[in-house]
Amino acid sequence: MGQIGIKLDPRRKEPLHRQIFDQVVARIESQAFPAGYKLPPSRALSRELGAHRNTVARAYADLEAAGFVCAGVGRGTFVSAGPRAVSGQDAAAPVAEHPELPWAGLLSHAARGDVVGRAQRHLRASSRRDMVNLARMQPSADLIPDALLRRCLAHVLSQEGAHALGYAPQEGVLRVREQIALDLVHRGVPARADEVLLTSGSQQGLDLIARSLINPGDAVLTEPTTYSGAIDVFTLAGARLLSVPMDEHGPDPHALARLSRKDIKALYLMPNAHNPTGRTLSAARRRALIAWSRSAGVPIIEDDYAAGIVLDDGDSPPHLRALDGEVIHLSTFSKCLAPGLRLGYLVAPARLLPVFTSIKRMIDLGASLPMQHALAEFLERGYLRAHRRRITEEYRARRDALHGALTKLLPRGLRWSLPSHGVVLWLQLPAELDPQLVYEEALRRGVLVSPSSLSSAEASCEPALRLTFCAEPPERLIEGARRLALALRQLLARRSAEAEHVDRPVQEVV
Repeated sequence: MGQIGIKLDPRRKEPLHRQIFDQVVARIESQAFPAGYKLPPSRALSRELGAHRNTVARAYADLEAAGFVCAGVGRGTFVSAGPRAVSGQDAAAPVAEHPELPWAGLLSHAARGDVVGRAQRHLRASSRRDMVNLARMQPSADLIPDALLRRCLAHVLSQEGAHALGYAPQEGVLRVREQIALDLVHRGVPARADEVLLTSGSQQGLDLIARSLINPGDAVLTEPTTYSGAIDVFTLAGARLLSVPMDEHGPDPHALARLSRKDIKALYLMPNAHNPTGRTLSAARRRALIAWSRSAGVPIIEDDYAAGIVLDDGDSPPHLRALDGEVIHLSTFSKCLAPGLRLGYLVAPARLLPVFTSIKRMIDLGASLPMQHALAEFLERGYLRAHRRRITEEYRARRDALHGALTKLLPRGLRWSLPSHGVVLWLQLPAELDPQLVYEEALRRGVLVSPSSLSSAEASCEPALRLTFCAEPPERLIEGARRLALALRQLLARRSAEAEHVDRPVQEVV
């Protein structure tokens, strides 16, 4: 025990200089070290603690940088003057006890709705430490290029300093919008920097579209099964979701023609790597949908969340935005780079972009400026293209591992298709199996899946599961398939036994 009460524990994960920092701060905040208290010289404290002098010096430097202490050459290190103590006259009088405010009655209609809680009900955390997660829609930690991003951010801060830590332009930093436009053109989407709006992920893009186009009671067309986040955003905006009739190629243009009416504000689609089904629309169907959009006067929202994740060789169908400049195109860097960046973008028609930009300014005053500069640096150095190639190869290997395990382990009769884009696989279930019951049984077996009810825009839904293959390595995906197979066999055996019991003739008792 040193004279100032600091004790280091080399077994703890924190570095020793951080332990010194934390313990000194704790004593300052408890006023054990009052303002003006002189800390021991770094040489003396290092001898007391058995630590290197540089360790103590670094802790003292961090304390000074944070404003807890001040140091002077030849004088020593002193605790800085803290805020004025509150006198008895200044202290607030005790608050009289009152009943809790009537929060249940104060909530908005949207906040009371089912949309707020359904994701938490379905995707609640499990206490099992070895849970295989086939529901998480984000790259596993080993696929996030943290070292490259750290290098880019450090370069930005060293070059721009405090200028990189202010508010960003409401439309986004020009250099990153220029790089996004170049990447879009490289992937076949015509775009200029002045057509790009930076957003906090594609989810904010959806929110901006909803706030700009939808009045309560308006209709939005979606596929019967679609991205749950879009269902949530449109529902919170007060939209009525109308399901588009489907055929084996996707939304049926002839059925769409019969749905055309004045209160329909948009058709929301994911032509590539549809979430949750993994389907990719053919080029012919895309052109038919564009023709319908123009004739009906209904805009199309193209959600390209898996931008550039193409798992199979060959030409991909053209993006809807490439076929028609009136399409609202949105995407994100969450799946191809890192979700923690919280950066996405909209490419919008010229008449809409100022509206989106103004509403975005009112919501958040601009996306993170240092992250935008770091992303621009990442793109300018060519890191994204190399990284996209790397993760595409890995996702292909993971998809094939999951597909092979499902083929080998699942009961006969279950169907799924191999996705050519993106990171999800759609497992269709027998009609007699409730997806929610499959979810619960799989959870008990240690594998987390997404039931189709989570992605349904209708009261009823196709019995199916969405399985993701981005968040787990191949060996874990195989284990997840094994656990899921056990859950499905258990439920199918139970249903078979129940059916046999119902069908068994009643024997007459003599």
